[in-house]
Amino acid sequence: MSRHARTAETPQVVPPQLRRYPARQLNKSQFDAIAGTRTPQGLAALVRLPAETYDPTLPEDNGGKILLLEGIQDPGNAGTLIRTAAAFNFSGVVLTDKCADPFSPRVVQATAGAVLSLWLRATPQYPELVRSLRENGYRLAAALLDGKDGPDVLRRDRLILALGNEATGLSPGLRQTADFHVGLPIARDRAESLNAAVCGGILMYLSQG
Repeated sequence: MSRHARTAETPQVVPPQLRRYPARQLNKSQFDAIAGTRTPQGLAALVRLPAETYDPTLPEDNGGKILLLEGIQDPGNAGTLIRTAAAFNFSGVVLTDKCADPFSPRVVQATAGAVLSLWLRATPQYPELVRSLRENGYRLAAALLDGKDGPDVLRRDRLILALGNEATGLSPGLRQTADFHVGLPIARDRAESLNAAVCGGILMYLSQG
């Protein structure tokens, strides 16, 4: 069940898909008291988190392309990557236990509503999930600064794209497990590396087709 609240200063219009839920109108001071942002949009919802998010098991239908985030700690980066994965039709995102919580307020805000449009798994047992996926025909592509494989290796039906921690990159274990080491050609005399979310966005775009 979801409960929705609108401020008294906003129009009395509830989207059709939300009209089956109970709603309560709040005045501005009440709404500001429960909102986590300085400039809330005037609509809030109380929802139940998907219980399976923190289970160390995969969904019955894994889908095609999957994003793996290892130690992405910045909530803005984590949320942006989840949003980008949804935009490029990735089926799900696996996050390690060192990542920002996918349902923390800042991550959810950065997803701009996309957080519930694909499946999520946040677990320290991600190596087992990767192993299971690879046994079922998925190939693991690791994004590395020194990656030698071109973006053509990303254009496959069953893919796991792995992005590492903003400072340290991917762990040695994932590097060794990966089928491909993918890099992006950048002017390193001008910029040593790319932001994790920017790098992930480019690679997800290149995986299309």
